[in-house]
Amino acid sequence: MDLRSLPAGLTPEERCNERRARIQTESHADLSLLKTDGAHIGQADEKNCEQMFGAVPLPVGYAGPLTVTFSSGEEWAVHLPLATTEAALVASVNRGCKAVSTVPGGVRIQSVHHGISRSIVLKPKNQKKQSYTMEIGQQEKEWKVIGEKTSNHLKILKYETDEADGYTFLTLFADTDEAMGMNMITIAAQAIGDWLAQKLDAELITVAANVDGDKKPGKRTHDRGRGYEVTAEAGIPFSVITEILKTTPEHLLAVADAKLKTGSTLAGALGSNLHAANIVAALYLATGQDAAHVAEGSLADTTVEKTEDGIRMTVRLPAILVGVRGGGTGLPAQSQCLDLLLKPATKLHRKQQLAESIGAAVLAGELSLLAAQASQSLASAHRKLAR
Repeated sequence: MDLRSLPAGLTPEERCNERRARIQTESHADLSLLKTDGAHIGQADEKNCEQMFGAVPLPVGYAGPLTVTFSSGEEWAVHLPLATTEAALVASVNRGCKAVSTVPGGVRIQSVHHGISRSIVLKPKNQKKQSYTMEIGQQEKEWKVIGEKTSNHLKILKYETDEADGYTFLTLFADTDEAMGMNMITIAAQAIGDWLAQKLDAELITVAANVDGDKKPGKRTHDRGRGYEVTAEAGIPFSVITEILKTTPEHLLAVADAKLKTGSTLAGALGSNLHAANIVAALYLATGQDAAHVAEGSLADTTVEKTEDGIRMTVRLPAILVGVRGGGTGLPAQSQCLDLLLKPATKLHRKQQLAESIGAAVLAGELSLLAAQASQSLASAHRKLAR
């Protein structure tokens, strides 16, 4: 179907309308409800979606405010826009926000910036050659310059090498400023791979060689981290557990032991959590992130411990991959959601603030679902809100 040869001078809205009309004629499907106006399209037609013919409305619900103490030591009330079609999710996160925000300091956050990663793979042209690890180390200064020349916003932080089946894998980690940076690091990796292949008389098999774990759940990502590794922690006293969460510390601990420890072990789960992907996906969609990175976001580990006055919940998210510039972040509605979520005057880099806010939101969601299961109210909540 020819959706590219459109009349000159059309606006983005008119181009979408013309494509949709052609698709309807060809497919005999009614696509009238996908119509959208230019104010909502923004630059999506040019920069985000090829052959765009409309938009699918995605409900966005509000949860919060959520009290967060960021890694900078600053305490803020965070407002959460959650894009989802799953009934009860927003209500559950909202309850978690209420419970956590009654505690001084709310959710306390720590984070580590590992950088966005991309792996390339080389193979010897001469089968007698087995490894390029030593040469890669010896040429580090040169190939770093090659990679960093591809962007004014990219700085290579570190690298790792692996040898397997005659291949040499080089995984790069980079700071990409305000962008999530997947495109940036891929372009840099291609330049480095081309240079190394020529310099070492090797064959560059591919960039995106899977060791980086991009958009896939992997043990290496779970263990070592990627993007931002965020740890969220909150102590919940007995009074909050009984009055807001409608359960007891003993019941919370019993569910955590059965579900997070034994159940996750039986499943062979890479991430032992309640539903971290739900909150990560909802915030990624609302703020214009690459939604496929929820694969890494699902690798969270949630632990619950008994304290003198209640429980302490900790959530470690090894790979939060976000940006505040580029991708879908500049689209009109997504940009407004970012403005709602982010605080303008914190000591943190805006990208780090976004990652830490997502970590705090995940803890609120984890706490509320744990309480719903402990009080045997999960099914009744879905019956009430989803039917």
